[in-house]
Amino acid sequence: MQGLLAHQQCSDCPIRHRAVCARCETDELAQMEQIKYYRSYQAGQTIIWSGDRMEFVGSVVTGIATLAQTMEDGRRQMVGLLLPSDFVGRPGRDTAAFDVTATTDVMMCCFRKKPFEAMMAATPHIAQRLLEMTLDELDAAREWMLLLGRKTAREKIASLIAIIARREAALQVRRAKGMLTVDLPLTREEMADYLGLTLETVSRQISALKKDGVIIVEGNRHVSIPDLDRLLEEAGDDNDGGMLV
Repeated sequence: MQGLLAHQQCSDCPIRHRAVCARCETDELAQMEQIKYYRSYQAGQTIIWSGDRMEFVGSVVTGIATLAQTMEDGRRQMVGLLLPSDFVGRPGRDTAAFDVTATTDVMMCCFRKKPFEAMMAATPHIAQRLLEMTLDELDAAREWMLLLGRKTAREKIASLIAIIARREAALQVRRAKGMLTVDLPLTREEMADYLGLTLETVSRQISALKKDGVIIVEGNRHVSIPDLDRLLEEAGDDNDGGMLV
């Protein structure tokens, strides 16, 4: 995979229309080609440790990673998911604020940090897109506060599945009609930790959604969604974009 991507042009990238380079013109993409490189990580591998010096920034191309923070007493809390097209790192900040861990095998398109910062300062298209992504991330954090504080256990599980499903659909420029199929990136134990639920509650609610025909589950992680709008209703969200994506 890495060998194939190493020679891939930005214009052919699977996350091109959602990534930080989404608004770039041809000449700007050519400049980005000069400072990019690809790195792969195996499931379970740490991509960045909190406090480490950041030598690169970049986008998740394939796979899913988690953001987590460890407290002084050793307790660890998952605080976010990084899905394909999400940006890793913050220009202008020297060190990482969170641990970033590959949940599945992950491929990242990385940019050397200093050249990227210089290019961002000189290229309004990059700065504008990064601002849009940052505001989307802020909206997502606020939605997540609502989810953790007010939603029922069933709504929490439906919301998490919907987050992943809608991002999968968004990455397909032309969404296919019919059933949407996704692989959940988290174990049920991790889902429980992320959502503030018990393992038993997670398993019970997944079974209930399956029984009611909202989802079809194969194995532990393979989920098919016959009707995305119905899943959004179960999540307590509308179908016009009012969802964490």
